[in-house]
Amino acid sequence: MSTSPEPSVSRVRWWIYLVLIASYPLIIGLMSGLAVQSATEPVAALSADPGELFSLIGIQLLGFFLLFGVAWAFSRASAEQLLLKWTTGWTPIWRGALYSIGLRLGVGGLAIAAILVGMLFGGIDEQTIEELRPKIEHSIDTEAIEHRPLYLFLNVTLVSFIFAGFREELWRVAVLAGLQVLFPKLFESIKGKLAAIAIVAIIFGLGHLSQGWGGVVITTALGLGLGAVMIFHRSLWDAVFAHGFFNASSFVMIYILLRYFPNYSPF
Repeated sequence: MSTSPEPSVSRVRWWIYLVLIASYPLIIGLMSGLAVQSATEPVAALSADPGELFSLIGIQLLGFFLLFGVAWAFSRASAEQLLLKWTTGWTPIWRGALYSIGLRLGVGGLAIAAILVGMLFGGIDEQTIEELRPKIEHSIDTEAIEHRPLYLFLNVTLVSFIFAGFREELWRVAVLAGLQVLFPKLFESIKGKLAAIAIVAIIFGLGHLSQGWGGVVITTALGLGLGAVMIFHRSLWDAVFAHGFFNASSFVMIYILLRYFPNYSPF
């Protein structure tokens, strides 16, 4: 990202850009949350029917890129500001895979630590754990994950790396670019960069409100890690692959849990 806005660029235009981009996950999260509350029983957002799944992904990608295009028309953010440069060779892929393992350990460790602390102080019982558990079944059809190989394959590939990985990380870098232009001093220190990453991560987490507050906390923590990867390496693609591999491994783990350890499955 460049360290300061070009003199000719209007701050008003960048503010419009930032508001448009930042509002996207909040709107999606609100709509998803309302849909979950109005449903009489859990309905997976990602349908097990391939036609409906492709339709949903297509519509949401179209909506996102239309919004992104309108916002970009105001800011004209450069490829450098959006960290679009590809590192030589396979580096973003293998580095993203390694980071996904670190993110898995970090997010999993955070969840286990929270449960242990709650149990230690007597504030968490089985009912509380259930209430705080990320409601994965509101996003994916867990029965189809277990019994339909095509649905599992589409989630491990298309959903993980394109629908989630690329779309959500392009959103993240777009918001960070807007913050850097409008608040350049924030990015002059490590603390400032961490604050910017945290702001974006919280917005990202709230976009997963349909998964309950447990889902919000988990995705916020994930957002912190992905934002740090993006800023540290100055690369959108490292974060895209880290996100993609994290999601793909999550789907595989859910499948294994449901298929081979049903007695321990929380879904």
